[in-house]
Amino acid sequence: MMRTGGILKLIVLLSAFLLAAFLASQLLEINMDFNLSRMLVKSGAMEESTKPTRYKCGLYKPCPEDHFSFKMASGAASIVGPKICLEDNILMSGVKNNVGRGLNIALVNGKTGKLIKTDSFDMWGGDVNPLIKFLKDIEDGTVVMMATFDDSSTKLTSEARKLISALGSSYINSLSFRDNWLFVGGKGIKTKSPFEQYIKNNAEINKYEGWPEVLEMEGCIPRKHD
Repeated sequence: MMRTGGILKLIVLLSAFLLAAFLASQLLEINMDFNLSRMLVKSGAMEESTKPTRYKCGLYKPCPEDHFSFKMASGAASIVGPKICLEDNILMSGVKNNVGRGLNIALVNGKTGKLIKTDSFDMWGGDVNPLIKFLKDIEDGTVVMMATFDDSSTKLTSEARKLISALGSSYINSLSFRDNWLFVGGKGIKTKSPFEQYIKNNAEINKYEGWPEVLEMEGCIPRKHD
């Protein structure tokens, strides 16, 4: 009987030990899962916090109040057309199918930032007169955004260049065959525009053989006030 009682006690103790070990392992697993979840949440939060904030048109910093955010790119060789963005709205691009070889122009209301119209003018095989009329019809207070694609100068006349210069351009008189150029000016501007980039077509340094590299420009355009 004593031996049987001892065996029963041993079985009870062993069962209690196994149960305790099982409970301990379960608690440890739960705790590990909880800690892992916390680590994953914390890691995700850190990743989210280090991700740069995207502002209008993809700018990495916001524009001040009473300014319009813009970003634009010239055409790439004769393959990819230019792109013009204002206040997170794509005004012109190959996707919108409203760009073409030559000069691409978007007109924007300087007070509201609303698009007035867009057009492109073929300065290789086209006629400069529609461009001249277009430029003459621009009303005061209009923001003028221009981007080149392929060749944009062959048909440009001194009259057309003078009209663009009056919008605030410093480089329009230098624009030559297949040069790349970006410009933001305005009708009635009193000074030269700070928003302009120009790169010359040079076979020795061109990125795309017969064409220079793509130009990109971004910034904040002051809103026009009465």
